[in-house]
Amino acid sequence: MTQAPLSPPSNRPSEGSAHRAVADFLDHVRHERGLSRETVRAYRTDLERLLAFARDKVQRDRDVRVEDFTDELLHGYVMSLHQRLAKTSQARALSTCRSFFNFLVDRGDLPLNPLRAVSSPKLPSTVPGFLNVDDMVRFLDQLERNAKAPGAPWTHARDWALMETLYSTGLRVGELVRLDRHSVDPVRGLVRTLGKGSKERVVPIGSKALEALRRYLTSRDRTVRRGDAQALFVNTRGGRLTDRSVRRILKARLQQAGLWQPLSPHGLRHSFATHLLSSGADLRSIQEMLGHASLSTTQRYTKVHLDQLMSVYDEAHPRSRKR
Repeated sequence: MTQAPLSPPSNRPSEGSAHRAVADFLDHVRHERGLSRETVRAYRTDLERLLAFARDKVQRDRDVRVEDFTDELLHGYVMSLHQRLAKTSQARALSTCRSFFNFLVDRGDLPLNPLRAVSSPKLPSTVPGFLNVDDMVRFLDQLERNAKAPGAPWTHARDWALMETLYSTGLRVGELVRLDRHSVDPVRGLVRTLGKGSKERVVPIGSKALEALRRYLTSRDRTVRRGDAQALFVNTRGGRLTDRSVRRILKARLQQAGLWQPLSPHGLRHSFATHLLSSGADLRSIQEMLGHASLSTTQRYTKVHLDQLMSVYDEAHPRSRKR
């Protein structure tokens, strides 16, 4: 679907136009901060909601201007978010607006960020979904058997390599689908990827994932003669896989393996981190591999780990609470 233009179609936004400021901000985060298309699209949605609210509050015969973002207008906007959106969506919308206003302050359009004193809603701490080690091994073994079955289509090998790579590296799904063939160094066992903010990092990849990749690429090169030759993971037409395609493949393969719990590709990333922590890896190393800017983001896996320990204790210790 074609995106609606940010500026009014009838004339060019005037100097000080909020529409022009939003367009400048989106250009800034896309080209200078290197944010992903998905993040820029989310920013656009949040800021179009802000502009729509402001249009209802200012004179209808003129464009919304930057100076229209007063404390009073933004107080009403925050209240409208509270009434219409879930807490997670409220928090994201406010974060986007803060970033936008900080951008305007930095370039001298506003003296202060008008949302500086507004706090985001407190979000509940959630334990990320993941597979335990036994279920993960069962899942990947099933994919391997499918890939190695006589006469199996090349997509079976692709799906095995896809899931092995996700679990072996802990990549975000967006990072995974952007990988090129040369991103993988099979000799050194490393994958080079661009994370959030176009920050490059190098992560290890295991021997089983490399085996799956070799089988997949050999099968693909025999079968697929068209499409994106550089992309690591492709669809049946030879085009680069999308985030949505990976989610669909994961759901189908989980069900085929008899694992019906809802799990996103990010759940394999959570499984990667949780299993490393359970096996004694330190948080700093996990933070580096996941590409987290802050250690506090990685520390949520300690709660998952402690929950697992408590469950084992309650089931096994003769003087546990359950006994």
